[in-house]
Amino acid sequence: MQASKIKRGANITMSSNYQAAAGFGRSADNVAQSHATMIRAGLIGGLAGGVIIWIYEAIVWVNVQHLLPLAGIPRNATGLVFGKQVQESLGIFAYFLGTGIHFFFALAWGVGFAYLWPHFRRRGYEASLVALFYAIVIWIVMHAAIMVATNDHPNYFDPMVVIGGFMSHFFYAVPLALIVKQRLAQAGV
Repeated sequence: MQASKIKRGANITMSSNYQAAAGFGRSADNVAQSHATMIRAGLIGGLAGGVIIWIYEAIVWVNVQHLLPLAGIPRNATGLVFGKQVQESLGIFAYFLGTGIHFFFALAWGVGFAYLWPHFRRRGYEASLVALFYAIVIWIVMHAAIMVATNDHPNYFDPMVVIGGFMSHFFYAVPLALIVKQRLAQAGV
């Protein structure tokens, strides 16, 4: 009789451990809620990062390095994606298109980080450290895509362009990571 209790207890323990590890114990509502929470955290973090990178660019690129006028920041993405000629031909619409492009990618990369973060959190990494590497990956991927899209872009082999690009993307990714970390921790995801 005691052997059957042990056997039954072992099966329950093994079964519950397997369910927890495999995620079988979660209902469809919990999974949907987790996805909604990650998307929401990524969108909020991406929005914050998108605004903060523009603040960095206004301070450093405009006021310190004098690379472009303050009004040039919103339309910069239009020129990077479609070239300077298209940017100039669009007139005021280039500001709206550039702002849309900028925040579309800021939000998309934010959601991407929100889905990656739980993987790194379980392994004991700090969000700020992950963000530094995420920023470099973002810059490389985005600028490789820009090089494919148009020939009218800065020299991405110039060390000043690379360093400036990495720095600006650090100002995007670190706030993003800290917001995602905090919001997912609050939600228990």
